Amino acid sequence: MKINLLSCDALRSDRRAITKCLLEVSSNINESLSFELTEILLDGDTVVIEVEDKETGSALRALRKLSIDYEIID
Repeated sequence: MKINLLSCDALRSDRRAITKCLLEVSSNINESLSFELTEILLDGDTVVIEVEDKETGSALRALRKLSIDYEIID
């Protein structure tokens, strides 16, 4: 399933927590790409990640916990 990460609404965004979350929930990225995607997201651009279907529920909960707005693409 593809998820479009729209923005992060947290007052004080935790870059390290977001990077770790993206690394854990996404099925096809490594640590350096996760860091780059975090920077792109916090700069205000959208990011698309792919999550395995069996982990979708926990991935969406983790994103909500970090105040990341998202939309499900596929």
